[in-house]
Amino acid sequence: MQIISAILAFVIAITIHEASHAWMSDRLGDPTARLMGRLSFNPLRHLDLYGTVLIPLFLIFIGSPFVFGWAKPVMFDPYNLRNPKKDGALIALSGPASNMLLAIVLAVVFNLINNPFFPSTFLKMLLTDIITINVALAIFNLIPIHPLDGGKIFIGVLPDKDAAEAENFMNRFGLILLLIIIFPLFGRTSALNAFITPIVSLILKILIPGSGMV
Repeated sequence: MQIISAILAFVIAITIHEASHAWMSDRLGDPTARLMGRLSFNPLRHLDLYGTVLIPLFLIFIGSPFVFGWAKPVMFDPYNLRNPKKDGALIALSGPASNMLLAIVLAVVFNLINNPFFPSTFLKMLLTDIITINVALAIFNLIPIHPLDGGKIFIGVLPDKDAAEAENFMNRFGLILLLIIIFPLFGRTSALNAFITPIVSLILKILIPGSGMV
């Protein structure tokens, strides 16, 4: 049941994340994502075979302390935006923001039903998994490295000259930097796990203190 709950939670998290990118892009004047069918809460519109299915399942089965993955990226045309750099950052921010908002709303629900009078163990497990994965996905995506949302947000707040230089650097080395922090190079703990896990745990202690998960 735990694996089923984790899979459902992950699918919900990435669906909300990508649909929010599409919604914000459409709101800012670019219909590309909507025309591609990405302005949808249908998970099948967003699934990527490797990033959404195979890699997360593999990490769940091996008991990885940090499960990550990705969906098909939401495309947008910067020429349809009034301020491509600023609006691009807002589109990027909408994904993690939606994950945190969902986590907060469901945390309220969880704390209301987390008592002996509500016996549904699976629902409590599912809510806990959805909250946890949404928080983890939001924090992970805020890392200021391409191709994560944080990289686009970082570029969006920089002055134009610095943004162009940072964009060039990120396009060349962003993925390499991301792989370096994800996979442990020395010892058993990756840089990602060392820095992200304490932040996620702190947020979860605030949101669902009675869950027993943190």
